[in-house]
Amino acid sequence: MDFALTEEQQILQHSIERLFADHYAFDARKRYMQEPDGWSRTLWQRYAELGLLGLPFDEEHGGSAGGPVETMIVMEQIGRALALEPYLATVVLGGGLVRLGGSKTLRGEVIPQIAAGDLLLAFAHTERQARYDLADIVTTARRDGASYVLDGAKTLVLHGDAAQKFIVSARVSGGQRDRDGVGLFLVDAKANGVATRGYGTVDGLRAAEVTLSGVRVDASAALGEPGAAFPLVERIADMAIAALCAEAVGAMAAMQETTVDYLKTRKQFGVTIGSFQALQHRAAEIVVDVEQARSMAMLATMMAGEDDARERRASISAAKVQIGRSGRAVGQAAIQLHGGIGMTMEAKVGHYFKRATVIDTMFGDADYHLGLLGAAGGLIAA
Repeated sequence: MDFALTEEQQILQHSIERLFADHYAFDARKRYMQEPDGWSRTLWQRYAELGLLGLPFDEEHGGSAGGPVETMIVMEQIGRALALEPYLATVVLGGGLVRLGGSKTLRGEVIPQIAAGDLLLAFAHTERQARYDLADIVTTARRDGASYVLDGAKTLVLHGDAAQKFIVSARVSGGQRDRDGVGLFLVDAKANGVATRGYGTVDGLRAAEVTLSGVRVDASAALGEPGAAFPLVERIADMAIAALCAEAVGAMAAMQETTVDYLKTRKQFGVTIGSFQALQHRAAEIVVDVEQARSMAMLATMMAGEDDARERRASISAAKVQIGRSGRAVGQAAIQLHGGIGMTMEAKVGHYFKRATVIDTMFGDADYHLGLLGAAGGLIAA
């Protein structure tokens, strides 16, 4: 199988590399974190100008009809730069849900605004009691004439404090953990009954707690058929995991390069510490871990669009297991090889490790996905 990028994909990769090289030095990232949203609105418009925000969408909606490989390219560079902007929240999660589940009218209204950088979305799905169970939903959507009335609370809504619209999962019918009976609804962030509390996360990004109290939305704001939306939730979660795997690979590769540079410049006993054989062995182990993660991230990318849910979920879980384990191994080794400086806020290697650690917990950590993979009979069924 040929894993080489096409000419267009190489141009995309180089364009993003130049963007982040020019605008995302480590000091610049610190400044962006101090902006009101915790990220750069100016740079977000640069994303739009380069076509990154419309990348996965149809050309009729202002996109370029890119696929999972193009998303992988963008997310890997985001991981390398430790970019703070809400690309995952708005384009991959929110935009993906509208693209796959929205009506023709809804797609025509929402997606061009995303591609132009004028609309920020957030997927309000996780609830406090759910842990990693996607089906554990107690937020309700009660039919009332031509509308639905939503009540409930969502936690850790990625970039929810900046979002103009939420895509909210709510239970139309069934029990708390039933796969049937789940609906998805597009809700204005300023609608009556919506309350949002934003905060910073450990990796420097932003999230929010979102409370819905008697929030009324028109039935036309539903994505897909209310009560039958859970397969769409699973599918978009798998797409998000594939994107996160690519981001983690970018972060791990940056940790590897930063650590090797440090070994080449830091001196002890009159020589660079990279000349010590024991440290060379540790550096070699980092390379192995990064390449194992890269291979599984590619598998996740190839399987993200697979229609067979069993095959897709098994491959995505396998990738998430390797990404979590490699991220921990690479981060711990990188911190140790940096010595005391690796534990400070001034050293960027620690910030990469924080992001890799958070990625491990998003949509289920390595242990959780290992359990799912075992229950499914393994990556290759016997």
